[in-house]
Amino acid sequence: MTVFSRTDRSILGQWWWTVDRAMLAGFAVLALFGVVMVLASSPGIARTLRLSSEGFFIVRHLVFLVPATCLLLAASLLAPRGVLRLAVAMLAVFGAMLLSTLLFAPEIKGSHRWIFPFGLQVQPSEFVKPALAVVTAWLLARFEGLAGLPEALLAVGAVVLVLVLQPDLGMTVLTLAVFAAQLFVAGLGWFWIAGLAGMAVAGLLGAYALFPHVQARIDDFVDPTTEVYQVEKAMDAVASGGLFGKGPGEGQVKFTLPEAHSDFVFATAVEEYGALACLAVVAVFATIVLRGLVRVQACEDRFVQLAGAGLVVQLGLQAIINMAVNLNLMPTKGMTLPFISYGGSSMLALAFGMGMLLALTRRGARLR
Repeated sequence: MTVFSRTDRSILGQWWWTVDRAMLAGFAVLALFGVVMVLASSPGIARTLRLSSEGFFIVRHLVFLVPATCLLLAASLLAPRGVLRLAVAMLAVFGAMLLSTLLFAPEIKGSHRWIFPFGLQVQPSEFVKPALAVVTAWLLARFEGLAGLPEALLAVGAVVLVLVLQPDLGMTVLTLAVFAAQLFVAGLGWFWIAGLAGMAVAGLLGAYALFPHVQARIDDFVDPTTEVYQVEKAMDAVASGGLFGKGPGEGQVKFTLPEAHSDFVFATAVEEYGALACLAVVAVFATIVLRGLVRVQACEDRFVQLAGAGLVVQLGLQAIINMAVNLNLMPTKGMTLPFISYGGSSMLALAFGMGMLLALTRRGARLR
């Protein structure tokens, strides 16, 4: 028995019968697992930082999770045109904040990514990321084929330029990869896809030559004799967890692993719950991504297809990058695991993005 009848024409009634409830449940599972993992992994870092309470991070995580849930549900109620308007507003506001990081953001870990309005720590690029995917989808969808490419390139190029100047090369790569996926959906030929891949390799070589911290991370990753403390600790956590883990709260590596509650939360989860439980988390991400792709592919509206594909790819790539870093499959990159890692900006931005995805994948969603 459900709360809403199929004949209910209210906003909530129509939402319930058109939204992808499996995707919605997937987000809920990830958020619940995130609460468990932040609760388990944060006392060590709180003790190291000599904070007033070992529960400091889990309290803040819950404080952000409540409005994030409301934002996700509110965004999922929107029609495609409402999604576009929300994305344009987000891009305008957070785009200006992103530009301001070049002038006012302090240097933290070698980059100028965060600003502190009203005492709050905000990473504007996290909010620009989903908004840009929706706006570029609209720019591409206005015309047949790739006639809207110049305007889309201008928007993406402006954001990428600021990201490179911060510098935040991980976010740059993710932004360009999402845009490339949208171009593929829009009809870009394989010849040009190969050209983009070549440009990506050239860009990576350029970053290696220009940015010492990028060079150091790649060198450390390639050289098997080099020990990177965070990666070594993460691999210790994975190895000690085995298939079934040590049990909830029994992990030990988290007390010496920096960022155990954020960037390396996946390794912490493997130690406590085992590889099989973490494969179940991977399966949840895979289910969300595949269902999202199936829903946008079935839609005949070009804007919905491009925007939905961009948001889905964004979620999937971010999860893959985080887990690959935790398993030492790629150089270290400060990128959170969606809905599981601690992080206020990331949580709220993901809520906006995935709420827009749920809105775009509702049955019958059309811009026109």
